[in-house]
Parts: sequence; C-alpha cells; structure tokens
Amino acid sequence: MQVVGLTGGIGSGKSTFAAAIAGLGVPVIDVDALARDCVRPGGPVLAAIVDRFGRDVLAPDGSLDRAALAALVFADADARADLEALTHPCVRAALGDALTRLRSRAEPPDLVVVDHPLLVETGASADVDVVVVVETALPLRLERLRHARGMTAEEARARIAAQADDAARRAVADVIIDNDGDRAALAAHAQDLVGRLRAGTAGRR
Repeated sequence: MQVVGLTGGIGSGKSTFAAAIAGLGVPVIDVDALARDCVRPGGPVLAAIVDRFGRDVLAPDGSLDRAALAALVFADADARADLEALTHPCVRAALGDALTRLRSRAEPPDLVVVDHPLLVETGASADVDVVVVVETALPLRLERLRHARGMTAEEARARIAAQADDAARRAVADVIIDNDGDRAALAAHAQDLVGRLRAGTAGRR
C-alpha cells in the first residue's frame, strides 16, 4: 500500500484537491478530522487544553471553541507550541491506527492519501512514500481566506506565517501541484496524479 502525504499551506486548495482524489475512489485520511476527534468533549486532550488555556476556549456546549483557541495560539508562538505538544501525539496515534486498519483489510488499497496540513511542520513527511504539495500564489491564498473563511488580511497573514513556508514544503516535495487555476484544472491534476502514482512515476526522487 503506497502512502501519499498531501499538504499545502492554508488557502492553497489542498482540501479541494483531496476531495477530487477521493472522488476517484482513492481512500483519503483527513488528519484535521482526526485532530477534531482527539479534542472531543470528555477526552483527555480537551481536558489538558482547558488546563493550559482556561475555560474560555470552550463553547457553551462544552466542546472546543476552535476560533477562540486559534485567536490565542496564532498570536503566541509559545502557546502554539504548547497546544501542539498536547494534540500531536494523539493525532499521530490516530493516523497510525487508520493506516493499520487499511493495511489489515482482506484487500488493502494500492494507494492511500493522507491529507495533512502540518505534514512538514510535524516531520511526518518522513513517514510517507510520496509527498505531494499543493501550491497557490500568496495573493490568491489571501483572497480565498478573506472570502471563503471571513478572515481579515491580518488574520490570514498570521495563519500563513504560523505554517511552514513554500520553500520548506518544496524541500520535501516529490510532486508540486499548481493551483492557480480553476476547479476543473485542479480535478485534471488529481486524475493525472493518481495515474502517475499507480504507474510508479511520481515516487521519491
């Protein structure tokens, strides 16, 4: 089973690309979804987050208020490091479990994509067979974040700055997907990539 790590900066269109790949019948593991499960109400990670950041990061129903937490950690590198120390071990374990379940199937898939926004930042790029990076020009990323997520320009730049930069992602990339075009172009890139992966022409250099 070939494990492909898919990443890209916030606003790059990585999740849209992952959805296009899933539409081709390829299993996609959404690491953001694993992270959300790790901080579910009643779980040990959420309790640790509240101990560190206070009850102001909780919504009225007791779930994590992700916007409130983001406002704290994206303005403070130390706070962000503390949050990562609490959440990353749980996410790594959950990802390992998900891959194990796929491998243990009677007929494991030949290909699985791990949609991982922090593939580079967490060092997880070393654990996959192929790294695919979705890239988009900065002005377009800022525009997407303002219009699709309602961020101010300052908030969008802070989120981008909190992640690895394009050079760091390129340094580990085996394939770079240019997403300065439209959705049709991105879908065509997805189909081409899956074909190349299955043909063995998009692996490690």
